[in-house]
Amino acid sequence: MLTVKMLKPYYIKTENDYVRIILAYQYFALFINEKVYQFVPTKAKEIQINRRTQKVVNTDALFAFQKGKDVIQVAMSELISIPDFLLQLNEIAKPYYINETEEEINFKNENATIISELEQENIKRLIDQALDDRNRAAFERLVELL
Repeated sequence: MLTVKMLKPYYIKTENDYVRIILAYQYFALFINEKVYQFVPTKAKEIQINRRTQKVVNTDALFAFQKGKDVIQVAMSELISIPDFLLQLNEIAKPYYINETEEEINFKNENATIISELEQENIKRLIDQALDDRNRAAFERLVELL
């Protein structure tokens, strides 16, 4: 059985789309079968999270944990199935997530409205042109779009 004993980032790097949580010795430990295993950066060394969707991206990463000479590899897909791991990871990454503000949402809605109005005006101009050209088929097709 896996449980998280400690999860602290060595450092956090943010990019446009991702938060990269870099791990190091002594900052990440798991209880595996009631024994404490320390993270060793021999395989994967970071957790990548999408800043918009807040989901772990590198689910195929393998992390190594060591107790004495015993080394166990745990897949990220297995780690994200542990609720405590996800809670701690979310608390670490939360300040770096990108959340759309109400202002951004209103801006997008205004843009969509303007684009829709421009499309309607363009259809009306094309109807006028079809009437000038006496193109009945184009006129009927364009009227259906209104």
